[in-house]
Formats: sequence, structure tokens, C-alpha cells
Amino acid sequence: MLLITGGAGFIGSCIVRRWISAGRSVRVLDNLSEQIHGKAAGEPTWASHPLVDFVRGSVTERSDWVRALDGVREIVHLAAETGTAQSMYEISRYTTCNAIGTGLMLEALRESTSSRVRRVLLASSRSIYGEGAYRCDHCGLARTIPDARTGGDLAAGRWEPRCPVCAATLTAIPTSESDPPRTASIYAATKWTQEEYVRIGCASLGIDHAILRLQNVYGEGQSLQNPYTGILSIFSNRIRVGSELPIFEDGLESRDFVHVEDVAWSFLAAIDRADPIAGVINVGSGRATSVAEVAHQLGRALGLEARTRVTGQYRLGDIRHNFADISRLQAVLGYRPQISLEEGLGRFARWVLSRAHGVDRLDSANRELVERGLMGVYEGEA
Repeated sequence: MLLITGGAGFIGSCIVRRWISAGRSVRVLDNLSEQIHGKAAGEPTWASHPLVDFVRGSVTERSDWVRALDGVREIVHLAAETGTAQSMYEISRYTTCNAIGTGLMLEALRESTSSRVRRVLLASSRSIYGEGAYRCDHCGLARTIPDARTGGDLAAGRWEPRCPVCAATLTAIPTSESDPPRTASIYAATKWTQEEYVRIGCASLGIDHAILRLQNVYGEGQSLQNPYTGILSIFSNRIRVGSELPIFEDGLESRDFVHVEDVAWSFLAAIDRADPIAGVINVGSGRATSVAEVAHQLGRALGLEARTRVTGQYRLGDIRHNFADISRLQAVLGYRPQISLEEGLGRFARWVLSRAHGVDRLDSANRELVERGLMGVYEGEA
């Protein structure tokens, strides 16, 4: 039996559908969070499938872990509070769900007499790196992970990280699993804590583990109402009604966008691997795309104009660039992402246009960040 925590969410649902399509049974533990699923959230349609055992509960409740672990062989631990900006003031909520919830899992595994878990798979995040890896073309520094940009840097419009040796502008390069963590947000810190709990706890229990550090996941099924995460969902809502898209900083900040189906297949490959993994694997496309460019590509996929405006706004805790070295994904799991950004955006756009328009809460979310001193604006030329 496979257990997926947070299995009713965006990534979890994709894994569940592929798992049961192969005739395999799964148990899902999910609290159907209002922020993600809406106020009147019911169980997903696949919850009534004969191969699905749906448990409505929380990873922060020991009794729910005890119920969910009965007879389990593998765990995919997806349940987490996500989003950089919100984590900077919802600190106790993020800590409770992400860190304490993972700790409760390990305690329940140690105490369980009804499960023989052989592998725990944790969904982690590229955010634990902070800024991605860079090189300096001026002084020849081959590799560095720069410190997080300060509020002073951002207020002055100094967007690009600087070389620690010669202060020249750095060039982003693929970030590998061996690069050290440089967490720049509370969310990132809780994901790093999860990783350490899983690494240490599973070793003490004699359980194999795999930590999949996910880049920016997008695709069909993503929440269209959560203003704190999922940049393409946020953009799609505004494009559909002709609203302006506020592009932070100078619009050239970049991310590695990976389709949810590629993420799901990566998890399935990790579940089925016969040999031990006991380590970290990046999951991404291996390519960087600027936020401004992806906004325009999404508009084309929707068949609508993306009315972008570079605002000079910035959020504390955001990083500038990060894209993944995916060589270990291929070497260990034998998987290479199959869905290009163009194809993925096309699929996402068709799905979005088939859905009711999501409630656009971006402006209210941004106002909240401004009021809390976590968001500012560069007053010079953006």
C-alpha cells in the first residue's frame, strides 16, 4: 500500500490518477485546506475509486498518522504549507505543518506495529538553495551560491547577485544537489528542516528515503484561487479578464518551470526503484525562463493578450535565478522530463479555459505584504 499525504492537492492528484490507472491501491491523507480547495471542498472525484482509501485528516495530528500508516509500504510526503511570501508572517503555521508534521510522521513510524515502510519520499523545494548557482565571467570564479539579496539591494534596484570576490554581476548556472543550502525564507527553512528530519529519522529507522527538490511546478489541476503560490495560475486569472499583469523587479528574474506530469512520473520512478536511493534529486526541466517571457508565452497559449507592466516591486525572501541540474534525475531514476514548456503551457491553457474563472486575490495579497513590511518598490526606472 502506498500512502500519499496531501494527495488531494495539485501534485498528489496527478500521482494518484497514474497510480490507480496501473491497478495499484493507494491511501490518501489530506485535510482539504480551504486556501487550496475552497470553502466547500469535498473529496475529489477519484476518492470513491475502489483502489483509493481516502482519509480526511491532518499531518499535524498524531492519531491521523496512526490511522494512515496501517499496512503502508511507501510514503510520498507532499502535505505542506507552501509559498514564500506568506511564510514570512505565518511562521507558526508553516512550522507546525511542515516541520512538526514531519516529526510526527517519524515518531509514528517508530511506534507503528502495522506498517513495514521501506521508503519515504519527501517533496522538497528548490527554495532551500536560496539563490541558485552562479559563476563570475569577470574574475573567473567557477561556482558560488551568493547570499540572499538584502532589502537595501532591492530598494536600490540591485537585482542581480554580485560576485563575492570582485563584485561583478554573476551569471546563473545549473544548481546541483551538492550545492549548499542558503535558505532565504521561512518556507525554505521549514523545507530544509523537513529534509534533515527525513534524512536522520529514516537512517535511524533503517528506512530508505528520497528527497525530490521540485522546481516551479505548473499544469492542469493547479489551484486557481491561491494568491500566494502558482505564478501561472495567478497570471491566467488576470489574462482572462484583461487585467494588467504586474511583473516584479525588472521582469528578468528566471525560474525553472516543470510540468506536473513530469513531476508525477519522477515520483513514480522513485517509488519503484529497486535499489536504495538515500539522497536528494532535483526535479525540473533544466532550463531557465524569465517571468516576463513566461507571461507572454502563457498569453499566446490562451489566445489572449498578456498586458504586462514591469513594476519594480519586490518581495523579501524572493530569489533572482534558479534552474536545476537534472543529471542525477536521469542517472538515478532513469527519467528525463518529457513535456516542453510550449506543450505544457498549451495543455495548461486548454484546461484553464475549461474552468470557471478563479477569484483574483493577488492585489489583496500584495497589500497584505506591503502592510507587513515584506514588499517594497524600487522608485527608479524599472
